[in-house]
Amino acid sequence: MRGADRKIRSNKISLGRKGQVALALVLSLQLSACALVKKQEAPRETFEISAPQSFSGLRATTNSQILVKLPTSLDAINSERIIVRPSPRVITYLEGAQWSDTVPKMVQAKLVEAFENSASTGATAKPGDGLVIDFQLVSDIRRFEVLNRQATIEISIKLLSDSSGKVVETRIFEVSATSASGTAENYVNAFDDAFDRLARDIIKWVLSRA
Repeated sequence: MRGADRKIRSNKISLGRKGQVALALVLSLQLSACALVKKQEAPRETFEISAPQSFSGLRATTNSQILVKLPTSLDAINSERIIVRPSPRVITYLEGAQWSDTVPKMVQAKLVEAFENSASTGATAKPGDGLVIDFQLVSDIRRFEVLNRQATIEISIKLLSDSSGKVVETRIFEVSATSASGTAENYVNAFDDAFDRLARDIIKWVLSRA
């Protein structure tokens, strides 16, 4: 009887250990599943820059038709996120805010709008609009960021003759504006101020050469 009793006790212990292993496995799977579920991010507030409206001081005009190509950029800039740098070597994105489109698409659209608002060219368009083009604006966005509350836009632009394919001139434009505070709205206002001056400088430059 003692031998049989020991056998029964042994089976009970063995069964208990199996249950513990099974429970541990279930808990492990549940924790793994929870880890795979990402925490939902709160909806971001969406902003966009504005194109300048009034060009009262603009004197030159041209009959040339201008094509504004989609700017190129690094992947960090080719995004809807607003870049705020804590230091020159580090890139972070502003939490809870975003642009209405990727930065290159937004800049392209607003440049076309600025040219149209200036009424200074024969026509201005994006690729696919069906115009007979005289000049192309080929650009690369190098900076579109906030650093030390300074919103900076730096863009390299080539003015290209569409008929010959030759570059008429290349110029780098860089404009900065100070944000009143570290809020998304004030950062966007600073970008607005910077882009307003940038667009005016680009239009004057194009009109002097097209």
